[in-house]
Amino acid sequence: MRGITLVLLLFTTTIFGQVSEEVIRPLKTYSLNGVEVNSYDFETFKTFLNKKDGTTYVINFWATWCLPCLKELPYFEKLNQQYKDKGVKVILVSLDIPKRIESNLIPFIIKRKLQSLVIHLDDPDANTWIEKVSPNWGGSIPATVIYNATESKFYERIFIYEDLEKELKTILK
Repeated sequence: MRGITLVLLLFTTTIFGQVSEEVIRPLKTYSLNGVEVNSYDFETFKTFLNKKDGTTYVINFWATWCLPCLKELPYFEKLNQQYKDKGVKVILVSLDIPKRIESNLIPFIIKRKLQSLVIHLDDPDANTWIEKVSPNWGGSIPATVIYNATESKFYERIFIYEDLEKELKTILK
């Protein structure tokens, strides 16, 4: 079927038949030295923005070429370490160009020993998806969404750790 994109969602089930985890199929998986990065178009990626599973998500849009992004990245890693057992999941969404994933992004992940989930958003038509992330997003990075099943906040700014944790706590309350 030409011209039709199919998005496949697979579900694992517990022995009681209840859905326990959703797996989203990437467009492509890049791999280097045992590190994998999944790449998604926006249509598939938006699932990461709409989960209502009892977890609070911190989604940071960044790129290896963005100096303010690199400055705040350790704060997201610290938040991930301190809150991973408290129902918080940090997802770092790289906006690096696809041809640089294996030469820049994955070596960066390895060098920095990133522990947060890093995924790649490969959708060149940013003008159509930026406002779907937030109508308040002008398109610059870093940008962050913090949300759970009942509340969502968007930030187009750089964070220091104390401010990032403070904003997370307003959602966790």
